[in-house]
Amino acid sequence: MSSPADLDALLDALERGDISRKDLLLAMRQHTGIEHLPVGTFDTGRQARTGIPEAILAEGKRPADVARSLEIYRKRGEQLIATRVTPPILEALATIMPNLYHHEQARIVSTLPPGTPTHPGHVAVLSAGTLDLPVAHEAAQMSMLFGHHTSTLFDVGVAGIHRLFSQLESIQSADVIIVVAGMDGALPSVVAGLVATPVIAVPTSVGYGASFGGVAALLTMLNSCAPGVAVCNIDNGFGAAVLASKILKTSPG
Repeated sequence: MSSPADLDALLDALERGDISRKDLLLAMRQHTGIEHLPVGTFDTGRQARTGIPEAILAEGKRPADVARSLEIYRKRGEQLIATRVTPPILEALATIMPNLYHHEQARIVSTLPPGTPTHPGHVAVLSAGTLDLPVAHEAAQMSMLFGHHTSTLFDVGVAGIHRLFSQLESIQSADVIIVVAGMDGALPSVVAGLVATPVIAVPTSVGYGASFGGVAALLTMLNSCAPGVAVCNIDNGFGAAVLASKILKTSPG
């Protein structure tokens, strides 16, 4: 329910006896965008308001609470995404896991799987190295769950830059590019100097001691000499996918 007309329709249905008072109260709670569940207060209006489904950061939460949240949404046939899912959480999900979508490398679980792309535009996700793959997979999987055509190109970092150039034509065909890199974090600058589309850079906490857990890559990306680079927080593949989705959904055509 998203408008006064929807509320009128529900009230008419209640008067006819087509729905119960319980159904009406549930719809009204969802209309406010707030629903109090035993495991937390959920923003049920998030997707209608922002275009992004409700998602929870699972890491650090009690496994039983994450499992209960996903089970409630699954039974309703609604989308709820859990990111940074840990082994204890997966163990708690064991009984309902066959009915959920799980991507191991991305560390996500969703009540609904990615489907046929429902929004225009093409998101390309690049990673500099294989150690960046968990974050790159998170970005790619979230982009697909948001309804975008998404392609991936992994292990094309600057240490072997010819790997990138051999795929340049397909990279340049993307509408938004997410570049995930640790170590020196140089790949987004290289990509941004070769394409006409927005580049979203994601530093990862990969590298030796002087990388300071991804801070070195973060600073490199923030100081990119190539214009048109937006930078997300360290290891934030989810945030990069959200930004890419909003760019595409608000672009003309």
